[in-house]
Amino acid sequence: MRSSLRIGNGCGFWGDNVDAPIELARDGKLDYLTLEYLAELTMSILALLKQRDPQFGYAHDFLGVLKRLVPHLQQQPPLKVITNAGGMNPLACGQQARTILDQSELKSYKVGVVTGDDLLPRLDELQAAGHPLINLDTGEPLEKIRSKIVSANAYMGSQPIVEALQRGANVVVTGRVADACLTVGPAIHEFGWKWDDWAKLSSATVAGHLIECGAQATGGLWEHWNTTPDFANVGYPIAEFAPSGDFIITKPERTGGVVNLQTVAGQLLYEVNNPAAYYTPDVVSDFTSIALKDLGQNRVEVTKAQGKPAPDKLKVSIAYRDGFMSSGTLAIYGGNAPEKARQAGQVILDRLKRAGFTYARTNIETIGAGAVVPLGNDKSQATEVMLRVAVHDPNKAAVERFTKEFAPLVTAGPPGTTGYTTGRPAVREVFAYWPALIERSVVKPQVDIL
Repeated sequence: MRSSLRIGNGCGFWGDNVDAPIELARDGKLDYLTLEYLAELTMSILALLKQRDPQFGYAHDFLGVLKRLVPHLQQQPPLKVITNAGGMNPLACGQQARTILDQSELKSYKVGVVTGDDLLPRLDELQAAGHPLINLDTGEPLEKIRSKIVSANAYMGSQPIVEALQRGANVVVTGRVADACLTVGPAIHEFGWKWDDWAKLSSATVAGHLIECGAQATGGLWEHWNTTPDFANVGYPIAEFAPSGDFIITKPERTGGVVNLQTVAGQLLYEVNNPAAYYTPDVVSDFTSIALKDLGQNRVEVTKAQGKPAPDKLKVSIAYRDGFMSSGTLAIYGGNAPEKARQAGQVILDRLKRAGFTYARTNIETIGAGAVVPLGNDKSQATEVMLRVAVHDPNKAAVERFTKEFAPLVTAGPPGTTGYTTGRPAVREVFAYWPALIERSVVKPQVDIL
């Protein structure tokens, strides 16, 4: 058994810094590089891309990153890459990764492809078998949106990642697995932990949660942003494991940002509903048992993780078509800017109503006067604000008509109206989110080695 394991995450979402994975692979002294691309919204976007072309539906930024990683993989043969960039089409993504490796000096490298999360082709079969997939938040039946569904993916666990590594994969491409599993999988594989060693699985889950958002654990969004060293060169996070499951969060030497109790504790609670029961497909982790210790020099030790048996059901992320939306902005300056902006926004909606267009939902915001975060202060005297008006409706033609009402305000609105030079706002199709649960036994992970 190895005595330590270093796993670094170089991507926190699709759209994150494309240089971070390269720099982390170069300077991180890693055993594994993980790249986390997926969110619920991302899966919806990828589903749309796949509908347009069956060969797409994955986070294609990964392929550019992989090309740039090739020299570092050549220099560091033990280094492995694990990513959920496969999104809605892991096999196509894996095949493209295979081509990149074949065109380099890495022809002997194996690509592991993890599938089985896509439940869309099986929805009717699953419902007929008694899996209702009711909305977790509202309790509504799936029939309400059945004809509009574009994707349905179960959050799989670490088991297929471990299998891919056991079968010799150097690069593992998955679809929808729980984010932390990109870290839990290699830890189980390298240390040989048992699947019911809940404390160790919980510890690895905590580590995966801490590094999954990239620089958010190393100084990103930290409240002391004005003292964060070398923000432009922020280092991405590394989890340095001991066989016991205890680990240290750190970052590469000579990089910017900071790792301390505040940055680690802040990320620990990010997007956590119940710290005493953080559900994943591998374990129910208890964050309240954890002890943090600042070791100095950008190193924070994390110990005493506890966990409970994995849940019987897996989360399912379903996306469905929900009409169209558009939003536009105008800058409003001068005296009483917030009041002028609100009136200008209402003018837009009133003109549309007079033209025969009403909407399922509308929203008028005055950004700079407490619209984003109500500050409790009197912002009525602000001398410049950004007016944002948004509409949402099943009628695309009505939303398109909305986009034509901003520019006229430049000459027909309140004084101090400007900022229209970017043209008419775009109309976008809305994909809404439907969370559900399904019995673990009906989700069948599959691993293919390319």
